[in-house]
Amino acid sequence: MKGLELAKAYFEECGRPVFEEQFAGLMPYLAFGLFGSGSECFGFDDELSRDHDFEPGFMVLLPGEDVVSRRDAFLLERAYAKLPKSFKGFERQPVSPVGGDRHGVLRYADVFMNSTGTPDGCLTQAAWLTLPGYALAEAVNGEIFLDNYGEVTRIRKSLAGWPEDVRFKKLAGHLLLMAQAGQYNYPRCIARGETGAAQLAAVKFAESAMEAAFLFADRYMPYYKWCFRALKGLPVFEGLAEKLEYLISTGNDPDTAEEKTGLIETVASSFIRELQERGWTKADCGDLEKHAYSVNDRIADAQLRNRHILAAV
Repeated sequence: MKGLELAKAYFEECGRPVFEEQFAGLMPYLAFGLFGSGSECFGFDDELSRDHDFEPGFMVLLPGEDVVSRRDAFLLERAYAKLPKSFKGFERQPVSPVGGDRHGVLRYADVFMNSTGTPDGCLTQAAWLTLPGYALAEAVNGEIFLDNYGEVTRIRKSLAGWPEDVRFKKLAGHLLLMAQAGQYNYPRCIARGETGAAQLAAVKFAESAMEAAFLFADRYMPYYKWCFRALKGLPVFEGLAEKLEYLISTGNDPDTAEEKTGLIETVASSFIRELQERGWTKADCGDLEKHAYSVNDRIADAQLRNRHILAAV
């Protein structure tokens, strides 16, 4: 059973009846679900990931003390702590009554502040430009099982995707880095016999290609150890994960380097085709750098458009 399925079943069978019976007056202000930094929140958990932080558990999300008092929060914590310690063959871990920072009773303002720097989903443009995608991914992944108050759902919706201008700024920056690292620096490093530098260039190309692919899909790229798995699930650039994995996991002997140079151009060409099909570029060439500046020109906010093209990466 996947962790998110386990959490939802545990809530429905064990948690919900208790909270509805004992806290009927508070239920209109509560939300229940599971999201955050765990692999189970992305659906990426497996047998190996069960060696830590895996248990039947869910989040009980509260508004501020002006709505749900500190005493009521304590009573909710105590009720959560008394839920069954075993469920469907899994044991709850010996944690504090509030369930740690992944499960248990939590103020949702604190949860969102920890991941995004805002308690209510209201981000400035500067914050949008600097927040890493994985932090935003952790704020909107997983599932909300029940949200009577509606605020958690509202905040998650407000954080669900990059603002259009920010998205184009980030995309332009990563396309430029792809051009510099892959189309320009990789073959030059190979020509000089600097195979270590060439491999770094291949890695930089792959990193920005992944970032760009998630931007095309209008999704946040998760933490690096899950990037390739998430990349395979995107609705764009089929087979990209395998191409990028080959680029960063093979050597740079002459024959392989020649193949990798061609593969870099293949990836670049697929990105250019996608840009052209969407009407996001006016450039008409195979140079990703020119397409990067064309994407940057699409930004409506003149102040953001005129900032350095790498301002958001």
